[in-house]
Amino acid sequence: MINEMKNSSHNRFHRRHTVVPACLLAGLFFAACKPSEDGVQDVEDRLDRRVELVGEPNFRDLGGYRTADGRTVKTGIVYRSGKLSKLTDEDVGKVGELGVRTVISFLAPNEVEHDGADRVPDGVMEVSLPIDPRAGLEGILEELIHARKTGDFSKIPVEVNPEIHRVLVSEAREAYAGLFRKIIEDEKRPIVFHCSHGVHRTGTAAAILLSALGVPWETVREDYLLSNEYRKEEVLKRVEQLRDLAAEAEGVEPEEVDTTNIEAFYVLEGGYIDASLDEILKEYGTMDDYLRKGLGLSGKEIEALRAALLD
Repeated sequence: MINEMKNSSHNRFHRRHTVVPACLLAGLFFAACKPSEDGVQDVEDRLDRRVELVGEPNFRDLGGYRTADGRTVKTGIVYRSGKLSKLTDEDVGKVGELGVRTVISFLAPNEVEHDGADRVPDGVMEVSLPIDPRAGLEGILEELIHARKTGDFSKIPVEVNPEIHRVLVSEAREAYAGLFRKIIEDEKRPIVFHCSHGVHRTGTAAAILLSALGVPWETVREDYLLSNEYRKEEVLKRVEQLRDLAAEAEGVEPEEVDTTNIEAFYVLEGGYIDASLDEILKEYGTMDDYLRKGLGLSGKEIEALRAALLD
């Protein structure tokens, strides 16, 4: 599927366009994050769930959302984040003040070796449930690595993000089941789960968890798009770095570089996470069947999960 996707997209984005200026690119984040008229969270409410950390911008509370039957996901119980290896001493203290008991990492061993171990408060249990970011994406992995080093995203299709979320539905089942079972255990909560940036592996896990609790998908999508707001500064800087790398390699001015595919990779859209739901419905029929048959959770475990996280 990746190869077909790659071939169909390559020719469409081979030509150059004028790069989007930084001020306009910033606007893309707010356009992508804008809640629909049916959404239940306004911008102020959504920003309140963020835990301000110097070393990780995407650390936030997964609670506070309303379910379709009028219940509310408890706050202060489950947090989602990007990597914790860059936390400052003050950051570690803030995490400790949250009462966190367990940190679950989806990072593969080579990622931990590259970025360093998580920095967590004393006494916190660390659980590794690695999800190999390369699994199911072998057809495009080398090109993606090359693109990140050179800024040449001409061979990276704009459809790669939804494909990652589709792949995770099957490739990350063991890790996601492990996460949900840890959440069920009283003594393990509060829990933080994370990957590298809190976008793909963590984003899919959060979407499945919220949906399992009965949160409407429209709200699930909005939670996913919060990564655009919280990572805005980091992503803007990264897009500009890649644009400058590409300009140097091509021997042109930065303004002449086509940044379409770069922006498509780093600036999230709701359709990206929708792909995970599409895959679940395609393969299992319902979210409940995915929980039971895909993740192997029993009815008792599903009920315990909801009892633990819903008011």
